[in-house]
Amino acid sequence: MVIGIIIAVAVVVLLLLIVVAFVSMYNGLVKGRNFVENAWGQIEVQLKRRFDLIPNLVETVKGYATHEKGTLESVIAARTAGLNASTPHEAAEASNMLTSTLKSLFAVAEAYPDLKANTNFLDLQNQLKDTENKIAYARQFYNDTVTKYNIMIQTVPRNIVAKMFGFERKELFDAGPAEVREAPKVQF
Repeated sequence: MVIGIIIAVAVVVLLLLIVVAFVSMYNGLVKGRNFVENAWGQIEVQLKRRFDLIPNLVETVKGYATHEKGTLESVIAARTAGLNASTPHEAAEASNMLTSTLKSLFAVAEAYPDLKANTNFLDLQNQLKDTENKIAYARQFYNDTVTKYNIMIQTVPRNIVAKMFGFERKELFDAGPAEVREAPKVQF
């Protein structure tokens, strides 16, 4: 009889430990997923700030470089693509396109000494440079968070819980090919 009670208590304790471990793993996965979503939100904040600066920058350049319509339209189109992006992959592609068009815009600005000396233009350059640095940090933080989360859902025993509850891999924010990985040059 004593052995039966000990076995019953051991089984109950073992079941409780399994339940606690299961709940702990599930909660860890939820926490990881929420960290990924928060990190993505931080990228979106910085990308929005970048997109908000673009119209002011374009208007400032437009006043000096009226015959550079194609470059200005390309910047606006890239901005629109970025605003419409809904996944990390789409956002990365749009960000790369915007970086490329901004390089063209700043190359155009080189030809206009009055524009390069304009305080509004210089202020916008500095704000854009600061935003680019924040985007780079937010990307790094997001990718670190996604990597940790993806490792969590792929390693035993969490992978079992992850599969049971539909936790899926998250995609990294890829900076794209090497030629578009650098931030646009904003110093003259």
